[in-house]
Amino acid sequence: MIKITLPDGTVKEFAKGSTPMDVANSISAGLARNVISAKFNDTVVESVAPLNENGNLILYTWNDKEGKKAFWHSTSHIVAQALEELYPGIKLTIGPAIENGFYYDVDFGADTISEKDFPAIEKKALEIARGKHDFKMHPVSKADALSSYKAQGNEYKVELIENLEDGTITFCDHDTFTDLCRGGHIPNTGIVKAIKILNVAGAYWRGDENKPQLTRVYGISFPKQKELTVYLEMLEEAKKRDHRKLGKDLGLFTFSQKVGQGLPLWLPKGAALRERLEQFLKKAQKKAGYEMVVTPHIGSKELYVTSGHYEKYGADSFQPIRTPKEDEEFLLKPMNCPHHCEIYNTRPFSYRELPKRYAEFGTVYRYEQSGELHGLTRVRGFTQDDAHIFCTPEQLDQEFKNVIDLSLYVLGSLGFDNFTAQVSVRDLETPEKYIGSVNNWEKAENAIINAATEKGLDFVIEKGEAAFYGPKLDFMVKDALGRQWQLGTIQVDYNLPERFDLTYKGSDNELHRPVMIHRAPFGSMERFIALLLEHTAGNFPLWLIPEQAIVLPVSEKHEKYAEKVLSSLENNEIRAQIDARNETVGKKIREAEMNKIPFMLVVGENEEEANAISVRRHGGEDLGSISIKQFTDLVATEINSTLKSFV
Repeated sequence: MIKITLPDGTVKEFAKGSTPMDVANSISAGLARNVISAKFNDTVVESVAPLNENGNLILYTWNDKEGKKAFWHSTSHIVAQALEELYPGIKLTIGPAIENGFYYDVDFGADTISEKDFPAIEKKALEIARGKHDFKMHPVSKADALSSYKAQGNEYKVELIENLEDGTITFCDHDTFTDLCRGGHIPNTGIVKAIKILNVAGAYWRGDENKPQLTRVYGISFPKQKELTVYLEMLEEAKKRDHRKLGKDLGLFTFSQKVGQGLPLWLPKGAALRERLEQFLKKAQKKAGYEMVVTPHIGSKELYVTSGHYEKYGADSFQPIRTPKEDEEFLLKPMNCPHHCEIYNTRPFSYRELPKRYAEFGTVYRYEQSGELHGLTRVRGFTQDDAHIFCTPEQLDQEFKNVIDLSLYVLGSLGFDNFTAQVSVRDLETPEKYIGSVNNWEKAENAIINAATEKGLDFVIEKGEAAFYGPKLDFMVKDALGRQWQLGTIQVDYNLPERFDLTYKGSDNELHRPVMIHRAPFGSMERFIALLLEHTAGNFPLWLIPEQAIVLPVSEKHEKYAEKVLSSLENNEIRAQIDARNETVGKKIREAEMNKIPFMLVVGENEEEANAISVRRHGGEDLGSISIKQFTDLVATEINSTLKSFV
């Protein structure tokens, strides 16, 4: 007999060789019908895998993240089989599950596929799925695995196998299809009821632009057709909210091939939007005791060697800038933190002067591959709302909790109320990925977990997601479409103070190391604005939107009164303009609606006589004729209800 421990701590005994499905059946028939995957002792296993030792078991259904991962990975096998049957002679490479769905990278040789081929692929894949074929894992020797794929002429699988240890190689079979695979599948193909091929794109083999370009086939699947229908409706809504389209329509930003890929150009309205976001955070930071600093866009290569950034990221960053002086090299700034360390180092500090909180809206540069660039969410030059706090170990807990408060204030003021927190820690199995002592890592990780617990955050712990120099707390936000994004981060760092030899004089008159907190509530200004655009569909909070109102004179003879109205609005700090074009009021209103302007103020003979304005809200609500004072009070009330002061 073996002892199986369930997530709630229950321990059950089963005969050796029992499967996760046997365990599910022992709990309830309903659970067994829904179980599609499992994890045993931190290893993903099939629901029919024999369990031969004591251990911890987690059962996954479609409603679990890991369950979806198994479902989508299994569907990638089904689609791969369909592709092989429709396009004989293709070479399959890898087909993982991703956040929403899956992809399979394929060398199609002389064949090509496009959107017109998607229905045929979907039809063939569903035919295979309806066969209810079991997914079966079996071990294969390295020699046999190599022989199998060499016979097929598939150099991609051969390369993968050559990097694997003999005794660790497994194949997965279903129907007539076999694929190299580590595992993690649903019981059989029949569980998949709906499949949609979403798009195709180019992808270099193993992400190396010097290697062959493959075709990446993206897809998604569901256990019910109606779930696919809902998902496709959400995709259509997402297209309408695409920040690249909205940014262009609203005149916020643009890109230029002459300037360079991934380098956004902010137009006047977009620049004004950024400026308001900066002033919003600067005001809160000032109350929280931060001091603003400014650092250059470049730094000596030696600076980033000292910080460790060059060793970790140098090969993938912009190439060094060489000066006329021999052996002198600079880099475009990839991070602000090394510069802030050097600011701290300008003079000695006493423990009485700590914490020091340095903040900067600093632009940094990282060389992203051209195929990975995407609007404002993936760029090569972006501005971080960066700050670094240098404090004593005794101050760490309170400082970290203060930063949590500031981050929550930012998210709440911008309508991001649906979020969870993620504590990212080391992967203990890959210590080479991180710098610094084990003791310092343990202290930093415990500090974050304790602070998140005390602040009552709903958080999860993710292994292997820490930065190379320290653990972090990320805010994972769900937008209006239910998509999850990482916005804002707080990190604890014992390592950079060591590398830069940062010190302060303690109460014992001895020198001690400060602890460093990295924090950025927005993260990247570019990415934050992109997500805010999509979350709000361009209907920004009233306090933030570039144009809060537009004055629409009925005819030319009412323009003077329109200017008087505009002057009153500006005196009350309401951002507005006059549309005095020779167009009908109806057309002006339609265009103002398209431009997401919150209020349209129509002024004609009746309004001028009554010293009033006729107010129409974006979306069509008619507020009738009211005085300018009533309107300014309305705007002030609405802003005050969403934008609270940071305490």
